[in-house]
Amino acid sequence: MPVELSERDHALLDGAAGDASALAMRIVVEMAQVMGADRLIDVVSAHVDGCLYHGLAGLEFAERLATGGARVHVPTTLNVGYLDLLHPDRSRAEPRVAANARRQMDLYVGMGCRPTWTCAPYQLPERPRFGQHVAWAESNAIVFCNSVLGGRTNRYGDFLDICAAISGRVPLAGLHRDEERRARLVLRLDGVPDRLLGSDVLYPVLGHLLGREAGSAVAAIVGLPPGTEEDRLKALGAAAASSGAVAMFHAVGLTPEAPTLEGATGGEAVPEMPVTLARLREARDALSTAADRELGAVSVGTPHASLPELERLASLLGGARARVPTFVNTGRDVLAEAERRGIVRALEDAAVTIVTDTCTYLSPIIGEVSGAVMTDSGKWAWYAPATLGVEVVFGALEDCVRSALAGRVERDEGVWADA
Repeated sequence: MPVELSERDHALLDGAAGDASALAMRIVVEMAQVMGADRLIDVVSAHVDGCLYHGLAGLEFAERLATGGARVHVPTTLNVGYLDLLHPDRSRAEPRVAANARRQMDLYVGMGCRPTWTCAPYQLPERPRFGQHVAWAESNAIVFCNSVLGGRTNRYGDFLDICAAISGRVPLAGLHRDEERRARLVLRLDGVPDRLLGSDVLYPVLGHLLGREAGSAVAAIVGLPPGTEEDRLKALGAAAASSGAVAMFHAVGLTPEAPTLEGATGGEAVPEMPVTLARLREARDALSTAADRELGAVSVGTPHASLPELERLASLLGGARARVPTFVNTGRDVLAEAERRGIVRALEDAAVTIVTDTCTYLSPIIGEVSGAVMTDSGKWAWYAPATLGVEVVFGALEDCVRSALAGRVERDEGVWADA
């Protein structure tokens, strides 16, 4: 099927803005053909993940774009990189790898991208408004944009993300279209105790279960409490995008396209799955790979911790010092505000290492540990065993803090008990 192109599209293809822009436009058009889209649409912003160094292929692609004069056409933020540029001494990367990673990060900044270095661009002031089309990479950001903000983006992976940013165009396909945003599965919370519904720990576990059940389908969740905070929905979406390929969910009565279940499904009958306490306990247990109580480190803040999450972490620590290496990941914009409010000093006094620009499951920061690493993140728990080769224990943030202070794994099983 031919793709309808604008005059500007044709001009970019013909090299009017240089070789790199022509390459980016060709890639976008070819992707439109693969997706069966008959035309392209404008995006108002982009979030690029290609700045994260995975090897020479990504670096060489960035070099090709940069030497071809590429510049982004829309405001573009950058996802995490391989290095913490604010705290370079915390990286244990090999010098050659670190140099390549730094070069790749610099190349994207040189193309006009904003050096935000965060996996949570929705924590920045300039986040998408309802109905706006954007081109976002980073799985948790994609699901948050579609679900919580009501912006519209597909999953734009490495290379396609920067091509969309350079051209300002994406295929009209997938979650850019109304009909693709309707729920095709319903998860209904059934008999879940109020104490668990009111706990942060529910949300990454529910997200892990959602990802396993939905795969890449859009699902609706019925039964979450009114007023559920964004940070809880963030944790849910991040876990669902890790255990599955979820790019959007509806929380009925909470998210903007799901005022009712009928609104989420478009009035169509779809399969329903009860989410019981037993199923949630099973999903929680699947997030841990270690059975003993030996604790090597604690890592929280994946996706990047928000300001309220940093405040809560400091409050839970209460001035006491962690007895095992303890890390929190956050974005540099959030860090700046946390410094102004004295939160950074409180965390550092509690022996917490603050990591910016990257994440501890991506970059060699934690180092060798004796014992499991504990986390409150479903995403971190899902990826770290493979990326770091560590054993993981999953628990609530309160569990993580209690364990860090005790120097051994401590988990409150009461919240998971039968009503």
